[in-house]
Amino acid sequence: MDFGRDQVVFVRAFPIFPAFLFKMHPFGSMPPLTAVISLYFPHIPGLNAPVDLAPYRAFMVELAEKSGDLIRPYFADPGLVVELKADQSPVTVADRGAEELMRGMIRARFPGHGILGEELGRENPDAPLVWILDPIDGTKSFASACPLFGTLIALLHEGIPVLGSIHLPVSRQLLLGDGTQTRLNPDKSGENGRPVRVRPCARIEDATLLTSDPLNPARYRNGPAFEALAGRARLVRTWGDCFGYFQLATGNADIMCDPIMNLWDIAALIPVVRGAGGVVTDWHGGDPLKGDSLLAAGPDLHPLALAALNP
Repeated sequence: MDFGRDQVVFVRAFPIFPAFLFKMHPFGSMPPLTAVISLYFPHIPGLNAPVDLAPYRAFMVELAEKSGDLIRPYFADPGLVVELKADQSPVTVADRGAEELMRGMIRARFPGHGILGEELGRENPDAPLVWILDPIDGTKSFASACPLFGTLIALLHEGIPVLGSIHLPVSRQLLLGDGTQTRLNPDKSGENGRPVRVRPCARIEDATLLTSDPLNPARYRNGPAFEALAGRARLVRTWGDCFGYFQLATGNADIMCDPIMNLWDIAALIPVVRGAGGVVTDWHGGDPLKGDSLLAAGPDLHPLALAALNP
């Protein structure tokens, strides 16, 4: 694809990003200028919001609340039936029911939008605006009556996550982020609420390190490197799945990493973590949307953790 006028201006204005970077970029073709800038400069206000997000903020709060109302009665239910999907991951009636509910709400309110969900697949995937749903992120915890699970909702515009939320149904806490700001428990408009930030931490030795499954780094990445990182951290815990990223974004942990993930696990976390001032990449420092893993931390700690995981 040939450069348009905006892209030529961008290359001239920012010569550190020469033309070959655009052709090599994992978008696969020349992306919109705002998408390129927002990828490399995620904290510049406004660049991660190419559309008016006001109606989607309010709707995301509604999706979270309604899905939470459906999920809660199943939590710690001794009669809950857990099935295994083809990939051997667990699923329950609450997972499927919550996704069906959210899909129905999206179809009714925004019929032209696309949807990708963990349980029920894709609809209208080429739409400019696509909702990505993980109705229960942490089904193993949910099915074990452990409250460290949540619902992940993301909105992508032209493939870029512009809005994301982490909802914890049991504690009724909601984080909503747009890549520039993240708020805890916003009102029904999706505004207000308490702004949250990752906490300052400049040394691994002072850090709280979280991961969902301590055995997975050895299965999917460099196990000894992870063990060495964990050995240096002040505290290591498996407060995992989306709850770990919730802890990071609210300043209650310092590093969260998962060596194997899917798009529906990842998309919502990007604007939430970045909106809280954090850095999020894949395990090797690449574009998290193009990878199958995550490493999230504060800006001082992220490069140290990245180097430790990839010696």
